[in-house]
Amino acid sequence: MKLLRYGAPGAEKPAMLDAKGGIRCLAAIVKDIDGFALSPAALGMLGKLDPESLPLVPGNPRLGSCVARPINFVCIGLNYADHAAETGSPIPKEPIVFLKALSAFSGPNDDVIMPRGSKKLDWEVELGIVIGTKARYVAEHDAMDHVAGYCVINDVSEREYQAERGGTWDKGKGCDTFGPTGPWMVSRDEIADPQNLSLWCEIDGKKMQNGSTRTMIFGVRQIVSYVSHFITLHPGDVIATGTPPGVGLGIKPEPVFLKIGQTMTLSVEGLGVQSQRVVAG
Repeated sequence: MKLLRYGAPGAEKPAMLDAKGGIRCLAAIVKDIDGFALSPAALGMLGKLDPESLPLVPGNPRLGSCVARPINFVCIGLNYADHAAETGSPIPKEPIVFLKALSAFSGPNDDVIMPRGSKKLDWEVELGIVIGTKARYVAEHDAMDHVAGYCVINDVSEREYQAERGGTWDKGKGCDTFGPTGPWMVSRDEIADPQNLSLWCEIDGKKMQNGSTRTMIFGVRQIVSYVSHFITLHPGDVIATGTPPGVGLGIKPEPVFLKIGQTMTLSVEGLGVQSQRVVAG
């Protein structure tokens, strides 16, 4: 089952994707793709619907983030062994956890705004975890029970802000539009093994990242359990699980960063494709 949201920013409606790729409105069934809709009971109910019985949305509407704005937008840093190597960083002994500002949360195909004065804007394709039930002090063997599904996330990063301006990573990760999420959330039952998914990112049609979740240092089970010991995860919360190699920062001999007018196109196997154009802030 693929759930999504469509419409103008701030006025998105819930929807389901049918077998032909048509958008089917769910507004008469649920208020939004939020914590309630992502609960096991609601997902069970939605899964029994015949998409063909739902109103077909005409045209090609804007897609919003695939879930409503969460309480927590959690990210995991340096979680791919090959990405850690390209940045010259040691393999973390525990997950590196940081938060993106909720103002970064945006639609999968919305423009990404380059902040004023930005010099080192970078891309990061990531597997996103969507939480379905409250998770607090969860054991690894129970962690998957709290996962509603998965999505694509672009953890857009400004490397100078992140690493050269003092303090934590947050200022380089939380700028407006730095968290495109979607195009849809795919329910957990449709992804047989989240640790065996290909993921890629292209810049203006050139493949820059081409990795696999097989090289994640900490898998989905570990991440959900670990984060839940520090941050209570609520239904609708999203976790970006880290990126494979091929980011601009890691390019040798000189890093390459985004310019205004360039386009990022990203995908995780089975979770759809998103695309953003870089515009001036």
